[in-house]
Amino acid sequence: MSQSYKLTKDPIWLLLRRVTIPASVGSLFQTFYNLVDTWFAGKISAEAIGAIAKSFPIYFTIIAVGVGIGAATNSLIGNSIGEKKEKVASLYIAQSLIFSLVISILVTLFGLNVSNYLLTVMGSDLEGIILTRKYLDIIFYGTFIVLIQISLNGTLNAQGDTKSYRNVLIFSFFLNIFLNPLFIWGYGFIPGFGISGLAIATVISQLIGTIYLAYKVSDCKIRKYLKLVCFIPKFEFQKSLTTQAVPVMFSMLFIGVGIFNILYFIGKFGDLATAGYGAALRIEQVMLLPVIGLNTAVLSIGGQNFGAKAYDRIRELYTKALFFGSSFMMLAGVIIFFGAEFFVSQFTNNEIAIKHGIIYLKIAALIGPIYPVFFITTAVFQAVKKPIYSLYMSILRLTAFPFLSLWYVINIRGGDYEDIFYTILVTNWIMGIAVLLFIGYFLNYVFKQKKTLFSY
Repeated sequence: MSQSYKLTKDPIWLLLRRVTIPASVGSLFQTFYNLVDTWFAGKISAEAIGAIAKSFPIYFTIIAVGVGIGAATNSLIGNSIGEKKEKVASLYIAQSLIFSLVISILVTLFGLNVSNYLLTVMGSDLEGIILTRKYLDIIFYGTFIVLIQISLNGTLNAQGDTKSYRNVLIFSFFLNIFLNPLFIWGYGFIPGFGISGLAIATVISQLIGTIYLAYKVSDCKIRKYLKLVCFIPKFEFQKSLTTQAVPVMFSMLFIGVGIFNILYFIGKFGDLATAGYGAALRIEQVMLLPVIGLNTAVLSIGGQNFGAKAYDRIRELYTKALFFGSSFMMLAGVIIFFGAEFFVSQFTNNEIAIKHGIIYLKIAALIGPIYPVFFITTAVFQAVKKPIYSLYMSILRLTAFPFLSLWYVINIRGGDYEDIFYTILVTNWIMGIAVLLFIGYFLNYVFKQKKTLFSY
């Protein structure tokens, strides 16, 4: 159980292993879940894969908002525990759930009313928009389930418990294998819903996972201070959650904007190019799983240590997490590069789509080692309650810098499909080096110290 983890005292390597591995395994099954959806979409048609790919930057609105809620809940509860204020931590559980419900209404309204416009900008024709909306609308109606689940998970992560969510994701993966064909093609009294069946299966899985996490939160240590009165909205707590969550939400939204940006330029090369990129992107996500787990670990461990003013442990945490993440991505890059054709061909038998997917994966293998810099630095910004810096980094890395570069390369220089990804390769490495140069100065500013990054 999470309480056996002393996040402010246990050795950093030990904590990274204990917290990262369950989070990574959970993310692995989350990605397997997405891969299963992509595989079943491919069984419907190549156009269905393209529809799922184009839905992602819009669907990512829910993910972005959820990550903001989860990060804010994790950080504020973790800081409170580190400061030994468990009653305050318990209040944040209730206030985060209220916050999640309110935000879910706004996100649902956004998704239902803006999707057509965004799909049109990405190059979808009327038939493509109708196909994509059959999937997206159901997903947006289930937004409140997703955000409540993420809020509950943030509460558990703040206490070092990444196993419960891992269990949810493993169970959801296996359930999805059963539910997808059931709702896509139907059986018995259940009719076939086609691509809508993918979304129906997702919402059902998320609902069951949310119920399980609610049970786990009701059994955690700080739950003993949680009373019904805690669910009355409290302005100061809602303000703190907003201050922490909103920069992270917009930071994550810029990832969606970045993907939208890429799909905008890929769309110039046809729907099969989009389908190939969509399939390849799922494969890249598998290789990023340990890095995503590290992000969760650094936020959870860093949040409590910042509350306890154990600043040197945060420096140690950053450098060791970065070393592990970059080393892993170098190894993963070799696997992606040489296995690109095999991996992409598992999702589609269309030769043109496979060709486009291979091009992306081979270039993505060269980008991989710099990705941990962004994930781990973002977690540190959130842990020390400076999430606005995550927003600044995302604006530069995911929108302004790459959009201007891609616009020049594709529209001015007349670049080809692969030039999109070579441009992304260059912009990521330039930004990664700049972030590494900045983080040492940032930590000295926050901690009121004069040390090098590796002084701990």
